[in-house]
Amino acid sequence: MNNGAIIRLENVHKIYPMGQQGVHALAGVTLDFRAGSFWAVMGASGSGKSTLLNLLGCLDRPTSGRYTLGGQDVSLLNDDELSELRLRHLGFIFQSFNLIPQMSLRENIELPLFYRGYHAHESAALARELAERVGLGDRLDHRPTELSGGQQQRVAIARALANNPDILLADEPTGNLDTETSGQIMRLLADLNRQGKTIIMVTHEREIASYAAFRLHMRDGVIDSIEEGDGT
Repeated sequence: MNNGAIIRLENVHKIYPMGQQGVHALAGVTLDFRAGSFWAVMGASGSGKSTLLNLLGCLDRPTSGRYTLGGQDVSLLNDDELSELRLRHLGFIFQSFNLIPQMSLRENIELPLFYRGYHAHESAALARELAERVGLGDRLDHRPTELSGGQQQRVAIARALANNPDILLADEPTGNLDTETSGQIMRLLADLNRQGKTIIMVTHEREIASYAAFRLHMRDGVIDSIEEGDGT
């Protein structure tokens, strides 16, 4: 793709039905995300940042405009093809961790591998490798309720990495964490970015956003500004 863009948005609109006019959550967004870049998406409530992240994650479709991911026009894909695209390209990290409490750390990490048809011994080996990568190799048999918030988010990051995605999408990944733990999680994400992962993160905290090389500010469904820096 041009300029090394792994994601391209071209005049993307998203309108949610409500009343006669509808709600224009996105109103003509055009933007490229280069492979290996680190973005923070910021803006007030209702600015369109969460809608943008949902579209990038193929959890929703644009009302109009074009979204290209990894060279594929997402609008041309059916639901099964979208699921496969998510499995191959995208990893998700959520504010509330979204771990399954009845499962161990290992089983939570293995879950995406189950959908890819990995054999049990392959899944177990990869889960251990990923747990060690995020500093939790000694906690594989613990359940989420036995871990701190920061440890749970590390598990969520390990799970997001299970399919070796090109892109990590993070929705307020430090929103439920204290300042020290937030810094630990952000340093982990920054390290993953240095290893080549493209990271697009929604946050309302400028200190957290400072880890990103690009800070995209949304307002009323459009791009208000883009700040560029070196990241932290």
